[in-house]
Amino acid sequence: MDKNQALTNAEKQRRYRERQKDSGKKELRGYLTPEALQCYEEIVQKTQWNDSTLLSNAIRLMYAAHKLGQVGILNSWLNEHKR
Repeated sequence: MDKNQALTNAEKQRRYRERQKDSGKKELRGYLTPEALQCYEEIVQKTQWNDSTLLSNAIRLMYAAHKLGQVGILNSWLNEHKR
């Protein structure tokens, strides 16, 4: 490729995804329920985390809750508070 030739957006995105994959990261996608979106917006406002940091921390916290046997308690709280 010629050094002066501009990369297309698709090529930039492909290269970015390759760099992320090479650094050991995995891309996840999904859709949020209205309740989860409300929680997401509140957390972003309070923490200023980007989507990647928020998702990584959410999964790590969920894993910790699972290992400590607290998932049921947390899920009950979420249901009781309509979150």
